[in-house]
Amino acid sequence: MSTVYDFVADSLTGDPVNLEAYRGKVLLIVNTASKCGFTPQYKGLQKLFEKYEEQGVMVLGFPCNQFGHQEPGAGDQISEFCELNYGVSFPMFAKIDVNGDNAHPLYKHLKQEAPGLLGSKGIKWNFTKFLVNRDGEVVKRYAPTDKPEDIAKDIEKLL
Repeated sequence: MSTVYDFVADSLTGDPVNLEAYRGKVLLIVNTASKCGFTPQYKGLQKLFEKYEEQGVMVLGFPCNQFGHQEPGAGDQISEFCELNYGVSFPMFAKIDVNGDNAHPLYKHLKQEAPGLLGSKGIKWNFTKFLVNRDGEVVKRYAPTDKPEDIAKDIEKLL
């Protein structure tokens, strides 16, 4: 059986990151966008990261331009936007597809392990979130409308 540790993703600067580096941490994996109605969730995600980082929690952001073309920028633009507007210091990765034939293998795995409402495999919109335990197993999927602060209680159960 696969875990999230079996995947590699490129950082915003294009360097490959083996997710094995996050072994033993609780992960919140989120597909993000800079021009979305849910973009202010970056602030809540950053607060979660700051609150729980020392206890072994990592937030991983994966920009995606598949929903309304709401992430048009290149890696450096995404990085600058996130840092300047929301003080994002958690790891951000290169822009990926989360649905379709070109979906990143990590997202194929996440969707398989935690289907959406009524068993749906597709990601419906930006800021869909996946909570992963310290063993790399997907525990829960959250809708874009689920606010980061509402996920805190589930994170605490995994610590």
